[in-house]
Amino acid sequence: MITRGLIDQLMKSGSDLMQNPSVGQAKTAATDKASQLSGLLGGNAGSLLSGAGGGLLAGGALGMLLGNKKLRKTGGKLAMYGGVAALGAVAFKAYQNYQQKQSSAPQGTPETLDRLPDAQAEQHSQAILRAVIGAAKADGHVDDKERALIDGEIAKLSGDAELTDWFDRELRKPLDPTDIASSAKTPEMGAEMYLASLLVVDEQNYMEKAYLTELARQLKLDPVLVTELESQVVGVS
Repeated sequence: MITRGLIDQLMKSGSDLMQNPSVGQAKTAATDKASQLSGLLGGNAGSLLSGAGGGLLAGGALGMLLGNKKLRKTGGKLAMYGGVAALGAVAFKAYQNYQQKQSSAPQGTPETLDRLPDAQAEQHSQAILRAVIGAAKADGHVDDKERALIDGEIAKLSGDAELTDWFDRELRKPLDPTDIASSAKTPEMGAEMYLASLLVVDEQNYMEKAYLTELARQLKLDPVLVTELESQVVGVS
């Protein structure tokens, strides 16, 4: 099961949305109604899995996962990153700043996703994707119908039955920040998961803000580190 490729596609579709408004308009239109999306894919699913079509499909999946209103709000944040390696690099910077400010912080070079061999990077990527799914569900908008549509688009994106089944199970689980936080096997992984969650929540939404606060608590993140991570997305719309 390779989750890194899937989350890269989802994050890069947010970047494309900001950098190419015409594609972004098509993506938003594709996610507004299920019938529009079905009509768009029609018999051309194969061609949509490559080039700009792949980006459109990823944008549709991301739009349904986050909801179009949230997607428009978070597109600028996602455009900062464009992939999990870049997210790991930003987490690395935040973690280093934290180490400098907090003498009690774990020392040594932070082992963030951008600095790991493939097997460990895949473990980090899976934890990050769990965090993204959890944050997307925090406003309660993902219902049974939307889950079925998202499942279909993820299946087309990944082509991996195991990954599609895993994604479906994560979507259907009751939202539980304790369970999500259990995926963080290292402090750096927890930092990456929180940073990814920051990218997709609407902090003006009470439920999402409360979820984020509880996730940080369950991840046992030092408030100094939380502040460093949050500073990476401040001012980005």
